[in-house]
Amino acid sequence: MLLVALQGREADALTMLESAINDAAAVGQGFAVQWGEFVKAILFNGLGRYDEALVAAQRASDDTPELFISSWALAELIEAASRSGAPGHAASALERLTEDTAVAGTDWGLGIAARSRALLTDGDAAEALYREAIERLRRTRLRPELARAQLLYGEWLRRQRRRVDARDELRTAHELFTDLGVEAFAKRARLELQATGERARKRTVDTRGQLTPQETQIARLAAEGHTNREIAARLFISASTVEYHLRKAFRKLDVKSRTQLADRLP
Repeated sequence: MLLVALQGREADALTMLESAINDAAAVGQGFAVQWGEFVKAILFNGLGRYDEALVAAQRASDDTPELFISSWALAELIEAASRSGAPGHAASALERLTEDTAVAGTDWGLGIAARSRALLTDGDAAEALYREAIERLRRTRLRPELARAQLLYGEWLRRQRRRVDARDELRTAHELFTDLGVEAFAKRARLELQATGERARKRTVDTRGQLTPQETQIARLAAEGHTNREIAARLFISASTVEYHLRKAFRKLDVKSRTQLADRLP
């Protein structure tokens, strides 16, 4: 169910979810019911249908401490509420999320908390929280959550009329979502990128192994001996963004070091 929801296959996902939720409710399997509503919230957030995501997230986040799904659903609730004019719901959910994630103290938990708090914050404080979320989630293996943080940051930057900065975050999010097959969120990132005046390159299964223009540019500079910091300064992007694209280029070209890049670049 989660896979189909992340892929944005609405009809298939809703058929599965409604069936699972109804069957689980009939036999008193509360965990399965909450899981289904949690996944439904992800589906609708990906599709940008925040009112529907909010309803599902509220059901999934019922305060049942023995069911950890209720904590996971809080982030979906906060995103949906912040985008559908329900700040009160978002604020109360953030209090619970902050309490839950503080206990664990992991980059995953604190990264999600920072991303969620940023949605309810303005100005420099919001930007600092988005950056914290990205840095923390980059240290985890949760690539979809990292991409979602970059998407939200890019959306925020565009609304601040910082189009050049927004493009960098949105482009990175779009490429990562596409690589992962997270099509609904990829479409959301693509539409936001287009709103900045840039058109995202259309990618298919056949082209996913090919370097993007930015990956090629960064790989060539790395092959010439430039450091990540030097490349970042030249391209007006962050060193962490350089590292991310360079890592993807290494994987696509099947190389282990910078010295091998020159021989493998097209």
